[in-house]
Amino acid sequence: MNDTRGERLQVMLSPEELAALDDFRFRRRMPTRAAAVRELLKLGLTVVASDGTAGMKSSSYGVFNRGPGGHRQGEPEGDGSA
Repeated sequence: MNDTRGERLQVMLSPEELAALDDFRFRRRMPTRAAAVRELLKLGLTVVASDGTAGMKSSSYGVFNRGPGGHRQGEPEGDGSA
């Protein structure tokens, strides 16, 4: 495999998703979050993929269950500022 990485991918994660990523990383003693993401991608690509149902929103593919409109259950709606 060519280790030259010419593309950058930015992904926004919820605090819960980031904690799950860090837990995965530390349990496997991986050096970086990027290495953990690449390993998870490799693992995910080896299992049956979603059927890609038309009309699904990006928020439908989150790691944790969210309520209507993509908000976490019990979280007040708004801009997130306190």
